[in-house]
Amino acid sequence: MELLKQANIRLETPQRRNQKDYKSWFALFKKARRRIETLFAQLGDQFMIRRNYVKTFQGFKTRILAKITALTTILYLNKFLFKRNINKLKINIV
Repeated sequence: MELLKQANIRLETPQRRNQKDYKSWFALFKKARRRIETLFAQLGDQFMIRRNYVKTFQGFKTRILAKITALTTILYLNKFLFKRNINKLKINIV
């Protein structure tokens, strides 16, 4: 928190509609929040990021980095090569 104060940064979290005391946010913030939540859900579901049977921290780090790299590669291919929606991970590349 001290670093945020030194850099004069204020963190704000847009709320979801079903949260208590909901206040409307700028559409760009809503879109960013939805994208981040989708990304974490995809990491958890398709890439099984919660399931890691590793023995060492190095093994844990390697597996997490491999899964994030695979996700990033799929997102890149969808956007720039295939001109598809980047959220569609289950579509075949071929």
